[in-house]
Amino acid sequence: MTQAEREQENGKEREKEREKEKDKEQQRGVKRPIVPASIPESLQEQIQTNFVVVIHPGSRTLRIGRATDTLPVSVPHVIARRHKQSGQPRHEDPWLLREGLNKPESNEQRQNGLKMVEQAIWSKKMSSGVRRTPVSAEQARSYNRQVRPAVLDSSSRLKWTNTTQQPQYLVGDEAVYVSPSDCYDIHWPVVRGHLNVHPGPGGSLTAVLADLEAIWGHVINKQLEIPLRDLKYYRCILLVPDIYNRQHIKEMVNMLLLNMGFSAIVVHQESVCATFGSGLSSACVVDVGDQKTSLCCVEDGVSHRNSRLCLSYGGADVTRTFLWLLQRAGFPYRECQLANRLDCQLLQQLKELFCHLNQDISGLQDHEFRMRFPEAPALLYQIRLGDEKLQAPMGLFYPTTFGIVGQKMTSLPYRSQGNSEDPHDEHYLLGTQSKQDQSSKCSADRKPLSRPTGGVDSELTGQGGSVEPSEPHRLSGGGGSQGEMELGPAQAECLMGPGEPEDQQPSALLSRKSAIMGQFESKALGLDKAILHSIDCCASDETKRKMYSSILVVGGGLMFHGAQEFLLHRIINKMPPSFRRLVDNVEVITRPKDMDPWLISWKGGAVLACLDTSQEMWIHQREWQRFGVRMLRERAAFVW
Repeated sequence: MTQAEREQENGKEREKEREKEKDKEQQRGVKRPIVPASIPESLQEQIQTNFVVVIHPGSRTLRIGRATDTLPVSVPHVIARRHKQSGQPRHEDPWLLREGLNKPESNEQRQNGLKMVEQAIWSKKMSSGVRRTPVSAEQARSYNRQVRPAVLDSSSRLKWTNTTQQPQYLVGDEAVYVSPSDCYDIHWPVVRGHLNVHPGPGGSLTAVLADLEAIWGHVINKQLEIPLRDLKYYRCILLVPDIYNRQHIKEMVNMLLLNMGFSAIVVHQESVCATFGSGLSSACVVDVGDQKTSLCCVEDGVSHRNSRLCLSYGGADVTRTFLWLLQRAGFPYRECQLANRLDCQLLQQLKELFCHLNQDISGLQDHEFRMRFPEAPALLYQIRLGDEKLQAPMGLFYPTTFGIVGQKMTSLPYRSQGNSEDPHDEHYLLGTQSKQDQSSKCSADRKPLSRPTGGVDSELTGQGGSVEPSEPHRLSGGGGSQGEMELGPAQAECLMGPGEPEDQQPSALLSRKSAIMGQFESKALGLDKAILHSIDCCASDETKRKMYSSILVVGGGLMFHGAQEFLLHRIINKMPPSFRRLVDNVEVITRPKDMDPWLISWKGGAVLACLDTSQEMWIHQREWQRFGVRMLRERAAFVW
């Protein structure tokens, strides 16, 4: 045995002895730090970015690629799973349909929303200074009802996915083109930014996580050409929403590190990554996705918790509203059904082709579109459209047009409910902070007692409880709307010292918080109002000025011609008059560095992999195995 081998053996023996000593200390109750004081030398090696995989899971599209790739691989975030038994009923998660559309009040709400949209279109003058002449749906309907499709080709050359080999599952476009006659269930594992857990088939948390693992593993193996057995040499950056479900994030990290076998992971928020990808130090990030719209103010790489807001509508709601408007105008493809996924794909293409937010485009215009479905002839349709092309995307500013009734439309960040695996969580920190505040007050109260005039002072200090009610204001963000945005009614209790008498609890404050939270969550805010609200929740006027001068729009839900100018006009008109004088320049950025908006957050994740400051954010596989979810609180770049 050589000298080097002997030293290596001795090193292993010493490591084993240290582990045994740690186990003995734990049995004796000796407390040790949760996280090692320093990162081992083996982990401090230079990270090779071509061995870092960046994953941005969207509700409709999965974007995934190496950090060194110019563009990520983008695939539909869907899986088709073969039935385990013959004769099993077929299940398909909806694409454009959602809860709350078929209520008795839905149609009336759509009509009221459309009236507001028409009024807004008429009230804004065109660049020539002339008001638009409104075009009614009846003017186009008489023409469109007479249209018959022209046959371009007897075969569309599109085919259903070949399932003769009976694969257990299909992913992406192959899943989209599975024939309805085949024995496959269709699952979209992410809905409105969260895991699609539901009571139907394939809706359990375990099943959804299995779908995610299958989709991500398939794309990594087939598209990125990384064998799954080699993932132990790769690291992963996972982008998560600003308002997230802690249990879901924990399970995804568990799946990536333990099931798929990545060696390390960084979890970061989409909004912060968007600022990295756009090269901005501070911005109000507006992420308009397919099924949700999230807003957050980011300053120097930190997401302001009070400013976070998630609206449960997005590009898919615009697509569905566009079909409703097309049908009012006599849509010539009369067999179109929202339950048919290929029809949904066609409607998505028509929205991207025709819709705009440029008010200078007016009057009736003739268009044409091609329809290619598997095992069907290729058809060419003519269609005449007027204001429908502008009215549909304006639903983002007047969401009552979507006709969604009885659903939670706005989400605010609630405090954590606690986690048994993490005893030193947010509740523990807040509780100890309250105790420290109380002990410091008690010591301050005792000091005047040593004075000769202690009688008067003792009477004053005996009323020490009178200063307590203001304490929750300070802890919750300074009072006003900032406190209400951060706290849920059930969680506000943890900010109050446990030793306070019940008669001194600020019940009026709690009821006010509860009322405001309920008001916001039941109301569908328009996009412009949501931006103003998010910025108004920032702590200082200086921060608000920064946000107004840098409103960054990302995601694929607002990629309409004229969207930048349209949004800028609405923000300037609705911003508070006091800030209109103070803010030098209001700017809406939709294509920073001439990049596509849907790409920016993923690109920011790739930038994060290259930053030296991200070294201390990596959670390694063996650390996760030992400490679990506590590592997210210790290493995440945001407050877990």
